[in-house]
Amino acid sequence: MKAGVLFFTQNGACTAQTLLQAGDIDFILFEKERESAKEFTRRCFAGCDAIVFIGAAGIAVRMIAPLAKAKDTDPAVLVIDEKGRFVIPVLSGHIGGANALAIRLATLLHATPVITTATDVNGVFAVDVWATQNGCAIPDTQHIKAVSAALLAGQNAGVQSDFGICGTLPMGVLADISLETGFCVTLDEHKKPFQRTLTVVPKIVTLGVGCRRDTQSGAFEAFVLQAARQARVSLCSVEKLATIDLKKDERCIRDFCEKYGLPLVTFSAQELASVSGDFTPSDFVRKTVGVDNVCERAAVAASGGELFVRKQAGGGVTAALAKKYWRCEF
Repeated sequence: MKAGVLFFTQNGACTAQTLLQAGDIDFILFEKERESAKEFTRRCFAGCDAIVFIGAAGIAVRMIAPLAKAKDTDPAVLVIDEKGRFVIPVLSGHIGGANALAIRLATLLHATPVITTATDVNGVFAVDVWATQNGCAIPDTQHIKAVSAALLAGQNAGVQSDFGICGTLPMGVLADISLETGFCVTLDEHKKPFQRTLTVVPKIVTLGVGCRRDTQSGAFEAFVLQAARQARVSLCSVEKLATIDLKKDERCIRDFCEKYGLPLVTFSAQELASVSGDFTPSDFVRKTVGVDNVCERAAVAASGGELFVRKQAGGGVTAALAKKYWRCEF
């Protein structure tokens, strides 16, 4: 985790030094000689997982107000008084992890964490926290409040899972699709079993790709999105792209990864050939790159799981999908 820390007084500087004892957090301390507080905040908001303001809450609010966009993309933002007595998460408490970080930093400072989110205060199941802890994405975060509101009102919320359900469901959550409000755990973000459905998508899919040299980025993107759409697989479920190392510098692949924030994993022809499984062979591909299939083999190799959408081809682009093992566990 990378976190920016702003402080404005000597007491604040002392509190900041105490935070540095959290060894697994890469803290970046504000230096007023290098840049303004506003510039530092803007830089950290874009490039850090969290920002910690040591000082008045009003300063933090004014600094982040023009930058805040959405709860699934904003970093965690916390405020600590300069004496280090209270730690207050003010933005991205659940998905961004501000609440959990506040509790951790409060322990380090021997301070009091001030948690204000309703589900935490009332001890009610928070579906966005569960999703984050279980490596899931929420394509439309505005529906989180529907599930939370039902549980906070003492009503039941439903859950439907394409992966089965393991463990004991939280209080108020029932595996009952007749309920009006609920959440659906699926790779298909268009699946709506409830009248008010919150979709939770496990990030467990690897997209294996191949392409003709110098394929246009727009054509590559259009084909890949179409292949995922036809398979009813949300792009939110994709955690990485995979291909042969000969294609690692193809502009269309690089552009796609950059646009959607996905890491690229590559393998040599020899590594791909050693992957076991039933793959779609091509003599042309073998003669061209040294292995009979790129997209399927790369997807399986990178995911460590199983192929579930076989090779799709068109316009000089190939794509396949593999998914790793995952359980819907409570």
